[in-house]
Amino acid sequence: MGAKTAMLVYADGDVAAGLTGAADFADEASAAELLGLLWPPARIRPDGEEPWDLGDAVFPPEGRACALSTPEVDVLCDQALMLDRPSQLPAHLVDASMGRTLYLHAMHSAVDWFAFAVWRDGTLVRSLSLSPDDGVLEDTGERLAFEEPFWAGRHPAALDGYPLPFHPLDLGDHALREFFGFSGEGADDGGPSAGRLDPWAVELFGFQVV
Repeated sequence: MGAKTAMLVYADGDVAAGLTGAADFADEASAAELLGLLWPPARIRPDGEEPWDLGDAVFPPEGRACALSTPEVDVLCDQALMLDRPSQLPAHLVDASMGRTLYLHAMHSAVDWFAFAVWRDGTLVRSLSLSPDDGVLEDTGERLAFEEPFWAGRHPAALDGYPLPFHPLDLGDHALREFFGFSGEGADDGGPSAGRLDPWAVELFGFQVV
């Protein structure tokens, strides 16, 4: 999994709880219908492979997408979701979250970039995007409680002279635990993950986008 994500999650409640036992409800047709929010259905084809573990699916290769639809949680993973300004997520994707909470989580270790946004009932409540090279690209809404220690300097980057008060990927991993119940730390190659959800026990369906 590493420090790369490109995720959009629609939730009725707690994400980790909703994904626990998701296999009892998941099917490829529902996943394809969900992915139709992001791409025209004519461009979506099953990838013909075994389902993807969530630990791998959080950042599928270009031209691939992963999806899972359950009664309580819907998950989309696609590099197209890596938006420098997550508040600019297309309106139809936000509109699909009415009555639910919508999370966007995206990060990339090559440039130490992290972005996230949260909408509740279709209204943006928080959006943040930052990297050491570009600084703060977006900072909208009140900071969420889990962010405050980072901004207060309690989790400084290990590098001297780092241009931000914390490392974006550290905040990104903390957000994974806060929003979805799992951590990227220690979870590479199927290893154990800190948190309430095992990302290697949740499977998403894979698709080609042509």
